Formats: sequence, C-alpha cells, structure tokens
Amino acid sequence: MPNLISVVTAVHAPGARYLPDAYASLCEQELPDGWRWEWVVQEDGETGAVAPYVPDDPRVSFGQGRPGRAGVARTMALSRVRGAYVKVLDADDMLTPGALARDLRALDRNPGVAWAVSRVLDLLPDGSTAAFDQDPPEGVVERGAVLDHWTSHGYRLPVHPATLFVRRDLLLALGGWMALPASEDTGLLLALNAVSRGWFTARTGLLYRKWPGQVTSQAAHADEAERNARKAVVEARARALGELGGWRFDARP
Repeated sequence: MPNLISVVTAVHAPGARYLPDAYASLCEQELPDGWRWEWVVQEDGETGAVAPYVPDDPRVSFGQGRPGRAGVARTMALSRVRGAYVKVLDADDMLTPGALARDLRALDRNPGVAWAVSRVLDLLPDGSTAAFDQDPPEGVVERGAVLDHWTSHGYRLPVHPATLFVRRDLLLALGGWMALPASEDTGLLLALNAVSRGWFTARTGLLYRKWPGQVTSQAAHADEAERNARKAVVEARARALGELGGWRFDARP
C-alpha cells in the first residue's frame, strides 16, 4: 500500500511492559502529508502476558505464534504488513521525534538507496543515555561496506540494525530475517548491503533500552560454538549474495 509505513515489532512476554513506551514514541511521529503508519506487533510465543499491553488502536495489529526468537516473529509479522516500507522497532526501544520522516526522506532524496539506519543512544536503567563514539559520517553506505567493516573490526557493525528502515519488496526478496537464535538482524543488514546501497542518518533515531532481561543480553552469553556458527552463516550468506553478479537491487521508483 503506497504512502504507508509498517512498523514491525517482535515482543516476548518479559519485554511486553515496555510496549506502551514504544507506542507513545510512535504516536509522536510527524510524517509528510499523505503518509501514515501501521504498527504490526508479533508475540514470540502464545502467552496471555503480551496482549494486555497492546494498545486499542485501529492502526495496531497483534499476532502470536510458536516461540522462535525475534527473527521468526518479525518474519511472521510480514504476513500482515501492508506498507511500501518497513521500519523495525523492538518492543523495549523508542523512536526519537522525527525518526520516521528522516528515514523516509533518506530514501526519497537519494536514488539507488533501498534502506536506511540512524544513530542510536543507549538508554540505561537510571534514565541516562550513552552514545557510540565511532558512528560513520552521514551519507550513503556503499554496497559491501557493512560486511567489510564487520569482518575487519572484530565482528562489530558500523551501524545499528535495530534502526532499520527498508523497502518492503527488497525485504521480502531476501526472505525477511534469518532463522537464527540471535544475530538475525545482523544477517539481514549484511544481506541488504550485499545487494543495495543504504543511508546513515547522523541524528539520533532510536533510544535503545538496556535492561537485564533483554534478549540481546542473553545472546551475548551464548557459548562460543553458537556465536561462531552465527558469524559463519551470516557472512557466508552476504558473500554469496555479493558474488551473484546479476543480483543487484535497483531502488529507483
């Protein structure tokens, strides 16, 4: 559906209490005339603990499914996505004012750009924030640049996949998020950059909440064999896509 941004949120029961904050940040977004958003919330599981936190708003849809971690939940949510663009918003995070409009403007004003990411501030339990001090300059992220940085900087991404804004058709063409217990968003970002150019916005677009029960904290403590397996498969996928000479995404309208 044109002029519609689909905001996709995966949520598991422990993080459901943060959904009202995410929703409030979404309601504060101001979009260009004629544009609107929908919020597609997908529970990773089938408990009764999440639904009470989902707002009663016709712009919001809620689904459930068997547990499979965030990547599976987000990909299942794609069955209900109607927008031309998809924005990731984790249940425990918050958009900053103007984030959606800046994402939209990045793709609209830069022919050949198919996805966008932005600066992130960590939101700490005491309410303070902390910034990453090695953000790239604002502008185009050339094809292959994310993988090059990731492999040459100890498997650290130069930009944050939790801020992803992407064309729905390209997201579907790549199969959504990878079926991994973690790093599914890293795998998608590397795949996107293997076939298309992106954009980095230097203004903060997301408050990334840090709290003891978040899934990313659990993933960081996975055993070494699992971490190495995740790294291997996401890198192999990105390299395979990059080496398919005819697989280039033309993002022009």
